Amino acid sequence: MKLATNDTIAILQKFNVADTDARSREIDQLKVSHPTDHTTLASFRFHKQLYYLLVDITAEDDTNYLKTYIDEIAPGNNGEFMTNPNEESLASFAVPFKGKEAYLFKVAATKKRLDVYLSELYPETSRSTWQKYIKAGYVSVDEEGVTSSKQDVSGANNVAVAIPDATDYSNQDLPIVYIDDDIIVINKPVGVLTHAKGALSDEFTVADFFKRYTTYGLETNRPGIVHRLDRDTSGIMVGARTPEVATLLQKQFADRKVKKTYLAILEGILKEKEATIDLPIGRNPSLPSTFRVDPKGKSAITRYRVLNESNGKTLIQLMPQTGRTHQLRVHMNYLHAPILGDRVYGKQSNRRLYLHAHQLELTMPSGERKVFLAPTPSSFKQLFPDVS
Repeated sequence: MKLATNDTIAILQKFNVADTDARSREIDQLKVSHPTDHTTLASFRFHKQLYYLLVDITAEDDTNYLKTYIDEIAPGNNGEFMTNPNEESLASFAVPFKGKEAYLFKVAATKKRLDVYLSELYPETSRSTWQKYIKAGYVSVDEEGVTSSKQDVSGANNVAVAIPDATDYSNQDLPIVYIDDDIIVINKPVGVLTHAKGALSDEFTVADFFKRYTTYGLETNRPGIVHRLDRDTSGIMVGARTPEVATLLQKQFADRKVKKTYLAILEGILKEKEATIDLPIGRNPSLPSTFRVDPKGKSAITRYRVLNESNGKTLIQLMPQTGRTHQLRVHMNYLHAPILGDRVYGKQSNRRLYLHAHQLELTMPSGERKVFLAPTPSSFKQLFPDVS
């Protein structure tokens, strides 16, 4: 059946909630649905108090049964069904309305933090994600934009969410080195993020590109991703096209069976032309976004081989045996020869970070051992023209 604002006023009057002078304009936010063929459910506010109205012919005063309909569209709402004020009626909660029975549920005004309220209302989205949406200005309360998750709200408030459509990156590409039914291999340019850092992203990432080619991780912000390169590092990256292949590749990375070879240009000349660095790395407590050699840190091993030297700079091949964050940059800086262009561990510079993932060797799902190469960047060849 149809329910209009004048119907809700009529029912409120039957429950003695509205007086005979009440008008339709005192009702707002009326929403009507039909959970079954014989049940009509409406939510609305009257004088900023939230109510749910059910019109049904089969409930027979069973408020537990009726509450299930409310919980389906608004879980966590507390309150109570209004009692029928007509003492001569056989029903305790229903009032007659157009040949059916109408029930009125008054929502208790229990206040909660806005992020808690939204995460309970939409449990498929995490509370931390809602905090980011709120901070980004995607949520309003009673038609006023809010940016604080700490604001208290209740069911009586009109909380609205307007999340912009995801940016379409379908016209942006990355250079594909190899692709088959199991994996995709690309040459990641400098400046491209591997994946978004959170729920919100306003730039094209490798994950956005892999999303077109994979069935793995589509519900996350990391589709196809099984390892990562820093934004400032260029070079070879492999992505999984199925969940099964993702598991296989991740195990190879965890077991250190993937062989990685980087090219780098250093600021300085190394005393030893070939060596293995075995120095643990830990987070720098005075600058937590960075890392340092730390006896209490995690094991970190890097093998290196000098390829050439020129004008106080060194072209070097780096073979990390472990995969700690910033491992190569921290180890080279510890040898007093930071990677050229490293604005975090080296000198301030407008140059790119001269660190390039040159080669990746792994075992394919077929069992074949395969090597993938990303060509040496032209910026490296400008400083070392003889590099292949």
